[in-house]
Parts: sequence; structure tokens; C-alpha cells
Amino acid sequence: MANIKSAKKRILVNRTRAARNKATRSAVKTSIKKVYAAIDQNDKEAATAALSKAVSTIGKATSKGVYHKNTSSRKISRLTKAVNALN
Repeated sequence: MANIKSAKKRILVNRTRAARNKATRSAVKTSIKKVYAAIDQNDKEAATAALSKAVSTIGKATSKGVYHKNTSSRKISRLTKAVNALN
């Protein structure tokens, strides 16, 4: 454990931020799974609704700095292509 007060604070702040980032990443993964679940069931309406929520979740994660903007763009693009491929 650190002896310097500022180092102790950094440890605490880093733990808090890591937990928040982990929760955000988990929410993004869950929303992506919901989109793919709807795609597997061939339900275009549900997939479109889930896609909308997933794009929102990914955008929020990007604005908070959890994901790089190119990473979020790639995820959104892949999801959108998968939904559009449904008949």
C-alpha cells in the first residue's frame, strides 16, 4: 500500500473509475447480445428496437471515454449490417 496521501487517493479513485467503466462495458455487451438474440429469432422489429437501444448505450459509453470512437463506430456498423441483413 502507498504511503503518500495523493497516491492513496489515486488508488481509491482508480478503483471507483474501474468499477464504473466495467459496469458501462457490461451494459454495452448486454445490449449487443439482445440485438443478436433478436436476429437469431428472425424478428426484424425486435432487432431494430434492440439496435436503437444498443446504439444509444454504445454512444453513452463513448462519450464517457470507456470506448474509443472508432471502436464504437465499428460495433455500431456491425450491428447495423446484421440487422439490415434480415429479410
